[in-house]
Amino acid sequence: MIDTKYLDYYEKTLTGGLIKVCQGAGVLKGSELLGSADIDAKWEEYIKPYIEDAVGNFNQYPEAALGFAAFLGMAVAHNWDVDWAAHKDDPYQSYYGSRGWDDLDEHTMWDLLHLTKDYGKQLSDALDSCALATLGLIRHEQIEAETELGFYVLSRSYTVMYKLGAALELERLGYKKVPVDKIV
Repeated sequence: MIDTKYLDYYEKTLTGGLIKVCQGAGVLKGSELLGSADIDAKWEEYIKPYIEDAVGNFNQYPEAALGFAAFLGMAVAHNWDVDWAAHKDDPYQSYYGSRGWDDLDEHTMWDLLHLTKDYGKQLSDALDSCALATLGLIRHEQIEAETELGFYVLSRSYTVMYKLGAALELERLGYKKVPVDKIV
């Protein structure tokens, strides 16, 4: 039986660490991840096919397998902001680039978000650092690959990266948390 308390601890620790990485890289100002129920619900729909893609690439490209979840979160958050009614039923594969899953990151940055070259590099470098930090935490926690716990830790890691990507895009679009009493 999987210890969900441990997985919750792992997810909280990873989230806090990745927020600090992104703040240090200058791509995140807030200390909490912005999100929405709509964006989270898409992850619940996309997690299974995403994991199928990521697992097939994890041994050879672990940073991509982790980081691409953040790019997917960014793309979904972007579409949520632009026109959710038109995009809420988009299938997972609609976020692939011209080379399929292999260029989901480039497709998101250049074709969908139209980032500047400088910000795209800054963001890509930050997400690479987040992927490496995630791998470091997995090693530090001595999670064995190809175990049930290893699967659940990777699932939580992909989830954190997806939510991080969504938060990065929402913040870039100008969203922020405001106390209710400050809303006019």
